[in-house]
Amino acid sequence: MDIDDVVSVDPEVMSGAVVFKGTRVPVSTLFEYLKSGDSLAEFLLDFPTVDRLQAEAVIRLAAADIERLAGKKAA
Repeated sequence: MDIDDVVSVDPEVMSGAVVFKGTRVPVSTLFEYLKSGDSLAEFLLDFPTVDRLQAEAVIRLAAADIERLAGKKAA
């Protein structure tokens, strides 16, 4: 999945926060859940409008960005 398939930014939705596409759920909420020790399953139960594939794609994309940034630092 491409980033445009899973997230959107619209000034009219949640004041322009990055949200899961088709929802009003900020992507940052997923990372807050994970940071506090909650599981992906718990997040999905609390936010049923977010599809598991969307959430997994956001995690993969974030990991890829971290690896890319770390690679630039090492170079």
